[in-house]
Amino acid sequence: MIEQQSSELRDRWSELKVLIESLENDLVKNVNGNKSAGVRVRKGLRALKAAASEIVKVSLSQDKQS
Repeated sequence: MIEQQSSELRDRWSELKVLIESLENDLVKNVNGNKSAGVRVRKGLRALKAAASEIVKVSLSQDKQS
């Protein structure tokens, strides 16, 4: 059970890193004046916040069962 939760935590962390990397291109475009890229970055940041929240929940759940 603990191994499954550790795996889930690692998987969610990997997903979070991929999301951050995907936002970088749009962030650069936004800095250079592309307003649409800014909209995509803000949307991605909201998704990032939700993903980080899920990581916290999984981590807390894992700690309670240890």
